[in-house]
Amino acid sequence: MQYLKVAAVALLAVLSLASCKQKAASQKEAVTYPLLRVSPEDRTLSISYSAVIEGKQDVEVRPQVSGFITDVLVKEGAKVKKGQTLFVIDTIPYAASYRQAKAAVATAEAQLATAQLSLEGSEDLYADKVISDFELQTARNSYNSAVAALRQAEAAEASAAQNLSYAIVKSPVNGSAGMTSIRVGALVSSAMTEPLISVSDNSEMYVYFSLPEKEVLSMTRQYGSIDNTIASFQPVTLTLTDQTLYEREGHIDVISRIVDKSTGTVSVRAVFENPDGRLMSGSSGRVNISYDRDGCIVIPQTATYEIQDKIFVYKVVDGKAVSTQITVFRINDGKEYIVESGLTAGDVIVSEGAGLLREGTPIAGTPVEAGSNSNKGE
Repeated sequence: MQYLKVAAVALLAVLSLASCKQKAASQKEAVTYPLLRVSPEDRTLSISYSAVIEGKQDVEVRPQVSGFITDVLVKEGAKVKKGQTLFVIDTIPYAASYRQAKAAVATAEAQLATAQLSLEGSEDLYADKVISDFELQTARNSYNSAVAALRQAEAAEASAAQNLSYAIVKSPVNGSAGMTSIRVGALVSSAMTEPLISVSDNSEMYVYFSLPEKEVLSMTRQYGSIDNTIASFQPVTLTLTDQTLYEREGHIDVISRIVDKSTGTVSVRAVFENPDGRLMSGSSGRVNISYDRDGCIVIPQTATYEIQDKIFVYKVVDGKAVSTQITVFRINDGKEYIVESGLTAGDVIVSEGAGLLREGTPIAGTPVEAGSNSNKGE
């Protein structure tokens, strides 16, 4: 009997020890991970996109008549005004043609006056039954021919005047003159492949960049239309190739409604004032866009993992990792996601190393409140 009591005590001791070992092993399995308790925040995302800068108008100035250049009045790189003379093509032949056309108009006017007198006389004679219907109709035909001849002469005069004006090559816009290889004595014509010079209206600059189709779709879904999306943008900034920030803000004024099939992107245009001419047509830079989101849940991208274009996080529920699919605002800064669905305020998630976890993994750690300094990935 005493032997049985000793055996029972020994068995209880063994079972107790085994239970303690199991608890200890269970506690060892709970791995400590950085945890984050999410809560609504106001956040501004700033994202930059490669951009190309162009003048508001980049105009190629081409000759519209042929001839030798007799004067070059433009200085390369200088500011020019609309209507300012840039080149002069030999005007002598065009001036002569204009004078000839003008003389032809005077002749046609005299012939018309004569035909009108003849017609009026014929009508009087016909009324007195002195001439026949044929003679009256002949006088009328002569008058109509004289009218047509005058119109033809006037058209030729207008054409000659236009050609003479084309010999004085003027700037079509305000802007800055480019480079030119044209010198006095050069023979030019409208068939030339190269322009005489280019003039860029750079008082305002157009900055072109592209947004991924998904981002545009996300914004139009949020704001309802392309026009509303354009209106939602804050002023944008421009970083130049020397890494300096252009001192003036711009604004987005156009989003294309066509997707580039080869790149899957949508073209966007921003406008920047350029009064001092610092921005140059043809240069490049980066457009910086800020997006404001109020009362949103923000998580670090290190808290996520992707499977077939779907994004997941691990929520901590009853001390264990639970895989949870989320949807995010497609525009991001490469460090954080704005969560649109899948998480609610107060949820605790693993903020780093989510890709190493498995469903049901025991998790230990103290959650950091969203927005605290220890959670900012700086």
